[in-house]
Amino acid sequence: MTYVIGAGCIDVTDRSCVEVCPVDCIYEGKRKLYIQPDECVDCGACEPVCPENAIFYAPRAPISETAHLDDAKVFFYDTLAGQSVELGMPGGARDVDPLGVDTPMVRDWA
Repeated sequence: MTYVIGAGCIDVTDRSCVEVCPVDCIYEGKRKLYIQPDECVDCGACEPVCPENAIFYAPRAPISETAHLDDAKVFFYDTLAGQSVELGMPGGARDVDPLGVDTPMVRDWA
């Protein structure tokens, strides 16, 4: 399992979670932050510092937020496919600039 950043982060991107993540697995899209599910070590450091209460441990996420877990996979495995982004190991986000793209779900979010 992993942590997931939900709808409360869209157009907020506070980045408090990025500062405390020990493995740098939180990447910045255009409108939202995303947790890379293969890099996340489930430490939970990000959850209590989120001022929007937008981060959830996937098994405890409210039903209204579970679509964001699948959406994170879409972000990393479909949206970023073909872009030169180094992913797949802890510390991956440390040297990656904001990516400037989002998934269709987040891009079209009202």
